[in-house]
Amino acid sequence: MDEKFASPALETIDQLHARHRKELRDLQSRITQKKKNATKKTRKGVNEECAELERVLKEQQAEDIRRANGDIPPLEPEAEPLDDEDQDDGLVPAMDAVSISPPLAPPPQQPPRKEKEPAQKQNRHRARLARRAAEAAADADAAASEAAAQPDRRASERAAMERVFRENSLREKDIEPDGHCLFSAVADQLGVVGIEVLPATAAAPAYKAVRREAAEYMTKHADDFAGFLEEPVGEYAARIRDTAEWGGELELSALARAYGVEIRVVQDGRTEVVAPFEEGDVGGEGGRKTLWLAYYRHGYGLGEHYNSLRSVKEEG
Repeated sequence: MDEKFASPALETIDQLHARHRKELRDLQSRITQKKKNATKKTRKGVNEECAELERVLKEQQAEDIRRANGDIPPLEPEAEPLDDEDQDDGLVPAMDAVSISPPLAPPPQQPPRKEKEPAQKQNRHRARLARRAAEAAADADAAASEAAAQPDRRASERAAMERVFRENSLREKDIEPDGHCLFSAVADQLGVVGIEVLPATAAAPAYKAVRREAAEYMTKHADDFAGFLEEPVGEYAARIRDTAEWGGELELSALARAYGVEIRVVQDGRTEVVAPFEEGDVGGEGGRKTLWLAYYRHGYGLGEHYNSLRSVKEEG
């Protein structure tokens, strides 16, 4: 915005200076009023306009002084004190013009150089590793030699069992190692000797009938078994009847008595006999049927296991 500030043709130097001071005061009042009325949106334009007015006035006054006496420099205006709001208005554009540069990133640090270990220290480390490897290999060889020197229990058990099988003309029938093997083997043997067992179905396999028979006999004759148990006979018998609890000597004894048969168990090269009657009981051997079972301690991964043994002569 261009505004002309006219000056009278004839003025003394003092009058000229007085007029200049008045013009500066008037302009300062106008600038103050403009800034007070400015908004945030118009403040920048108002500041530019005020700066232009000051520039034009100073140029006009300088020209007046040159006309009067070119050697007299223009006077600085006597600025009126500004209130706090005006001072803030003047600071805002000045601060807007200031830009703060981000701090320079420090140069990347170089990793400290690792001094090379002396050759002698490295050689000692290699020697120590080699010694440990040699010791580990020696321990492995010793363990292998010790294992090779130990007897193969599974093989020796199998050889002893097969010897008894040959002596008695027996052939082994494998039974599933599922926790029911004793009862499944007895069920198979009962079928071989012609003793009826409830028909086996998918829902009620034969071993369940044998389990139930053993449990019922033990419950009815609790006094005969209580001394061998650490719990009530009824609770133990319920587990034998309803779960996959492994069977053993007590169950073989109960089954021998319940079915009136003799059970012969081949184990580790010898034959154990479980008779249906204790010594002194009334009973005879006439017509007594015999069941043959094979009992393993080491031949199966799950541990103890029973198989059924059938006569080779009868099958032939």
